[in-house]
Amino acid sequence: MPAPAIHLGLDAVIVAVTAEAPRVLIVRGDGADDALPSGPLDLETHPTLERGVRDWVTQQTGLALGYVEQLYTFGDRFRDPRERAGGARVISMTYLALMREQALPAGLGAHWRDCYAFLPWEDWRRGRPELIARELAPRLHAWAAADTRKHERVDLTFGLDTAPWDPERTLERYELLWEAGLVAEACRDRAGSAASVPGSGAAMALDHRRILATALGRVRGKLKYRPVVFELLPAEFTLLQLQQVVEALSGNRLHKQNFRRLVESAGLVEGTGRLATGTGGRPAELFRFRHDVYRERPDPGVYFPGAWWSR
Repeated sequence: MPAPAIHLGLDAVIVAVTAEAPRVLIVRGDGADDALPSGPLDLETHPTLERGVRDWVTQQTGLALGYVEQLYTFGDRFRDPRERAGGARVISMTYLALMREQALPAGLGAHWRDCYAFLPWEDWRRGRPELIARELAPRLHAWAAADTRKHERVDLTFGLDTAPWDPERTLERYELLWEAGLVAEACRDRAGSAASVPGSGAAMALDHRRILATALGRVRGKLKYRPVVFELLPAEFTLLQLQQVVEALSGNRLHKQNFRRLVESAGLVEGTGRLATGTGGRPAELFRFRHDVYRERPDPGVYFPGAWWSR
């Protein structure tokens, strides 16, 4: 019996923050759903995986990537429905890129879209999303039925009952919703699934929403120990701009005074002696990232427990 064919792919999750919204770069997939920039690994022309993903992103969006890191390898069976019809098994090496949003060339069909349009239950900046209490929690508990372990998993994953909300469990939340048949991809990927919940987010091609959830969890985790947030800011910024970017990525509101005090005391930024203009109010001081912080401690992140609003 011949060995099954394997297709090696490269996918990119490209994240920016604009106007207090975390944004992801989208291209049009084979069908009607939005997709991540992606393409096959060409063993002849791609000397490295990273070079390959950079080439595909430039070809499909017109952008040249800056900061890039490997995210995860996705290879579950039937993640591409064509495999069920005898097609190749698709194994994708995915990359995460952070950048400031740029204008896109016309004619390529690429566009920026709010991450929370795909993962609406992840945005807690105005408190617990109504979608969780109104739709998701009742349906998840009904799906769990009398299974105590499933009930506990639902509560822990979505911060229900007395369980705290963990911003980093983004992938677990999406996978739980898929398993319970509450997102459109579950209806599409398997027979007999329930209809997706109204307002449960826009679907994406293949398992790209799962990849996006993985990327958002990675970014939220890295806020604790790496200064990745500064990849999304101009060279000079106000502390309010810094706070808004962290809030957008974490999906949580921050206590303004605590956040500013902790950022300054941690030595992450330094004043430039200049003021921002055109803010519509009192001019705010401009700051820049202190690169010396890399030599001062191994984990210079911007996650400070004392800066979060209590829930």
